[in-house]
Amino acid sequence: MIFDIHYSNQSRKFLKKTERILLKRLIEKIEKLKEEPIIADSKKIEGAKGLFRVRVGDYRILYEVDYENREIGIVGIDKREDAYLRK
Repeated sequence: MIFDIHYSNQSRKFLKKTERILLKRLIEKIEKLKEEPIIADSKKIEGAKGLFRVRVGDYRILYEVDYENREIGIVGIDKREDAYLRK
């Protein structure tokens, strides 16, 4: 079952301004989520209903999973110390 990916404005802006090597790593991780929304290194975020995070080096991808509509919403992408400020 393949999930569709939807990006928030913040995550789109982050991807546009990021360097090519990091961009490739982030996109690879997001592509993995399409096939399996909760991968081995995904963690549920405490205190945020239905929000997960996955790590890519010092960066975090925050996302929500909608199983009914088979969609993944990329809520935010940022450095670890800044990623959780938006939740």
